[in-house]
Amino acid sequence: MRTVEGKSFGKIILLGEHSVVYGEPAIAIPFPSALITTKISESVGSCQLKCFNYTGDLMLAPESLIGLVELIKEIMKRLKQELNNFDIEIESTIPAERGMGSSAAVAAATARALYAYFDQALSDEELLDLVSISEKIVHGNPSGLDASIVVLEKPLYYIKGQAFEQFDFNLDAYLLVADTGEKGNTKFAVSSVKDFVDRDEKGKMYVSDLGQLVIDARKVFNDHDEIGLGNIMNKVQANLKALGVSNETLDKLVSVALANGALGAKLTGGGLGGCMIALMKSEADAKKVSQALLANGAKNTWITEMKSEGVK
Repeated sequence: MRTVEGKSFGKIILLGEHSVVYGEPAIAIPFPSALITTKISESVGSCQLKCFNYTGDLMLAPESLIGLVELIKEIMKRLKQELNNFDIEIESTIPAERGMGSSAAVAAATARALYAYFDQALSDEELLDLVSISEKIVHGNPSGLDASIVVLEKPLYYIKGQAFEQFDFNLDAYLLVADTGEKGNTKFAVSSVKDFVDRDEKGKMYVSDLGQLVIDARKVFNDHDEIGLGNIMNKVQANLKALGVSNETLDKLVSVALANGALGAKLTGGGLGGCMIALMKSEADAKKVSQALLANGAKNTWITEMKSEGVK
């Protein structure tokens, strides 16, 4: 039985959460430790889908999977192939609704697998277009950041309304991501920050400070200064907490990470749940902090080197 695979991985917003909405820069990086694998296997009859919390006929999939279903239908249309006689299985280590780009990664992995199964080349441009189709269905009006990250697999510097800027970095450090086990609430968090910014000059100050910290981080990357990045992460967390988008669980995990030797720690994504990240000097330190976070309520952790070359 013929089987092919397509792979993709998640993303982490390193810096710039919330302030990016107000025209300030953000930095996002690919996160290879959080992997999606889509397998296409030869079969007979209607296409069967196995993924997440659903197993069954693709065309009977629940509304929560509409972005994936429409993506697959569009791919088959472009490939001029019938939607039968093969099955799709998706394996994910990326939790949904944690701000790690799960939906975009699933779309990219699935597109790569289907094009490989039918022996067709897939350019980055077409893959980006396909992932964007799925993301618009899932998120309504996405920034395009998640789609670009999973296709280009490069760190991106982003300002709303401007072209994404690729850059490389090579830090002697490791990044750890910890899942709080709580779904993030990005829509509410964004609305809450807007209310704060509209009514209080302090809100505008926090947003401006966050933007400047991202700009400062570009120099830190150029100088290969992991300690400087850790300091910036701590300052960013203080601003995000002041904006009201951290919560008790995130605050606890950030404190645990710092108490166990992290150079810096902060929430990532929309906040009010989701994930936090911590920067460590060595892999041994990262494993130590990982164990401490798991012992204090984190549901899962991932570790990756802070180097961008050779990711793709």
